[in-house]
Amino acid sequence: MDKKEKLENLNKKWFEECTCELKKTATQAVPGDGNPNAEIVFIGEAPGRSEDKEGRPFVGAAGKFLDEMLEEINLKREDIYITNIVKYRPPNNRDPSPEEKASCREWLLEELKIISPKLIIFLGRHAMNNFFPELQISNAHGKLLIKAFKGMSPKYFFPLYHPAAALYDGSMRDILMADFRKIPKVLEKIENP
Repeated sequence: MDKKEKLENLNKKWFEECTCELKKTATQAVPGDGNPNAEIVFIGEAPGRSEDKEGRPFVGAAGKFLDEMLEEINLKREDIYITNIVKYRPPNNRDPSPEEKASCREWLLEELKIISPKLIIFLGRHAMNNFFPELQISNAHGKLLIKAFKGMSPKYFFPLYHPAAALYDGSMRDILMADFRKIPKVLEKIENP
């Protein structure tokens, strides 16, 4: 069974088994999407309105900005895999609660196990704090983090501000673009330490 089939089976399993309270208010689950053999996995916070409607992550305004940034470093959606820490849209796009994050955590960890990327890129503080609760995004963004987690092969992490933050605050756009342009060098560093 290839990674694509494993991910499809994983999603089918979690559509049934996920106990996240957000299931009650969301239109549908929004599983990860993209290349199952990707070297890079992007992890966001939670689906928004557009994602809830389409059933795919990062298809709204933040997703369009992400596509622009990927193009800037010669990558396309087909080259990466993208997912969220929570698979259902929180009402009114509020932050997901610790309980909601916890109920979707195994789903995310199993996705990462199947894909086994070289690099995990956090889009925003919620994604980063899911793995590094002690860090602040304002200090950690644009820096390579190296940490081994039990039962997980990837150990290289790269936090970025969330693309939506740059849409709301224009001054963040340049910071996010500068951090994003570091990604090819970070990958190179991982491959040739």
